[in-house]
Amino acid sequence: MVLSGHGLHDASISVCTIQPVKQDFPIRYVNPVFRPPSEAQSLILPVTDGCSWNKCTYCEMYTAPQKKFRARDEQETLDAIRRCGEQFADQVQRVFLGDGDAMVLSTRRLMGVLAAIKEHLPKVRRISSYCLPRNLRNKSVPELLELHEAGLSLVYVGAESGDDEVLQKVNKGETSETTRDALDKLGAAGIARSVMLLNGLGGRLLSQQHAENSARLVNLTQPEFLATLVVSFPQGEARFRQGFPQWEPLDQQQLFAEMEQFLQALELKRTVFRSDHASNWLVLKGVLGAEKERLLQEVRTAIGRPDAAGLRPAWQRGL
Repeated sequence: MVLSGHGLHDASISVCTIQPVKQDFPIRYVNPVFRPPSEAQSLILPVTDGCSWNKCTYCEMYTAPQKKFRARDEQETLDAIRRCGEQFADQVQRVFLGDGDAMVLSTRRLMGVLAAIKEHLPKVRRISSYCLPRNLRNKSVPELLELHEAGLSLVYVGAESGDDEVLQKVNKGETSETTRDALDKLGAAGIARSVMLLNGLGGRLLSQQHAENSARLVNLTQPEFLATLVVSFPQGEARFRQGFPQWEPLDQQQLFAEMEQFLQALELKRTVFRSDHASNWLVLKGVLGAEKERLLQEVRTAIGRPDAAGLRPAWQRGL
């Protein structure tokens, strides 16, 4: 709608700069604004600013001073939805609830937002949000089912890893079990789950267990969508290394080897898989498990014959 992506950042995120808008534009934005790449055509509706955790050492998304966490004023949000309906009700078919974790809001407040979208933006067919696993600890499956029936159809969960040691070293504030519990709750409520994992997050020291335990988490939860990205630090590694001083980055071939190990361990029934974020050297797309062997062969080609694998040139990688 009103956003222009100018690059890619962190875990399957598009970082967007709000273009100059008319003074009476219905929504107040605080730059920078982040969204998943698949939400490029969505109306970005902030219901919070920043991230309620914001301690993950690999993440640079909400470190700007103006992005400190706060819940938006409830009436401001409802008024913004109403004004959007007055100005372009027939144009909006998708809404993405921002910022980092809209699901931190109470079920009551989220239900109010969903009801307002239904009333004022009747053409909307998909409402989505980021979701930290911790956001769901106090939400029951019946509550999530209520949100789903009110229109929430998809959430993006940055699991990053299924390995507890890796999660502890990057200060994720989650464990494999807490992430699994959140994904299971969402699945039980019928809300589609898009899970993001970070290739290389464990470095050389923890690469094998990162791959194996991430696959284990995905196998146990069977998400509808799965994405992998390469960990990167555009602003430098100092913050990350404070908690993980022995971390050594994987080179290109080691990243491919980790991906091969991860894919080999997957036992999925039907999950749409994408490893096409700009951070990846090798673009992979398919449905798991139907296309597991093809995807594995593409990775093995990249390992054995990188010149024949169609790798993304370094200058095209958005880090």
